[in-house]
Amino acid sequence: MASSSLVRIAVVGDVHGFWKLDEDQKALQLLQPQLVLFTGDFGEEDVPLVQSVAALPFPKAVILGNHDAWHTQKFPKKQNGVQMQLDMKENGVQMQLDILGDEHVGYQRMDFPSLKLSVVGGRPFSHGGDKLHRDKLLLKRYGVRNMNASAGTICRAALGTPEDHVVIVLAHNGPTGLGSQAEDICGRDWSAEGGDQGDPDLEQALRQLKETTELSVPLVVFGHMHKELGGGKGNRKMVVEDSDNKVLYVNGAIVPRVIEIKETPVGTAESESGGTVRAFTLVEILDGKIKKVVESWVQVTGSVAKIVEEMTLFEDVT
Repeated sequence: MASSSLVRIAVVGDVHGFWKLDEDQKALQLLQPQLVLFTGDFGEEDVPLVQSVAALPFPKAVILGNHDAWHTQKFPKKQNGVQMQLDMKENGVQMQLDILGDEHVGYQRMDFPSLKLSVVGGRPFSHGGDKLHRDKLLLKRYGVRNMNASAGTICRAALGTPEDHVVIVLAHNGPTGLGSQAEDICGRDWSAEGGDQGDPDLEQALRQLKETTELSVPLVVFGHMHKELGGGKGNRKMVVEDSDNKVLYVNGAIVPRVIEIKETPVGTAESESGGTVRAFTLVEILDGKIKKVVESWVQVTGSVAKIVEEMTLFEDVT
């Protein structure tokens, strides 16, 4: 980066219906990020919720997840213009993409010149594992028919990144290669044998970018693999550092990300009681290096927002 400046990013992990524009906006105004990243899974093609996310007045980038293509398996076939336009209006995936516009970074890049950052999107609609989820959607819209093509498309999106920019990769699911135990950042927690549920195309793309470009890619942000493990087995690792390649992998999928406060603690003023507590993952970058990652919970009650809990997940003390 050209000069010493701290950039704060707020990650909103898998939403699954837990989003309210006025309350989340108040929380973000307290946290003061310069950029907000959404890892997708807003709902089962919940178009009104995505409209609300699009209305958030912060610089942002979004990737759609598997739940955002829950019903729609393909885009309409080409036909007469009027009929195709009507079909598109009934297509939940298309409506979300239209609403988000360039802020949906699946297979493309969004530059933020004032921050000296570029966000490169991974494969949208990912369900993890070795099969392309919603393959007909991917083929129709992006021309992607297999994992190799997907990896290449991600890499091409990164080409042309301004030389003085740091690259952040935003995907719905993380890459393979980060562990196969249930508690690993992309580990299968629903199977006794465990397994790696990461995206192989994302691992391939990251490797290709390292081998064939001089781009700095210090941060990969994703969701999909929820923090709370199935069967009450505890929590998964949410941050993994690859010190050899100088990459930090951050999973923002804290689900549910909103908790309602129904009781007033003893000694709490009425104006500070009730409301909700909302989760964000904060990432701080200084001169292209990840300095700190914090899981932050913000209570929002009426017009009042305050941080009620913070957990440091990573800190560079050098």
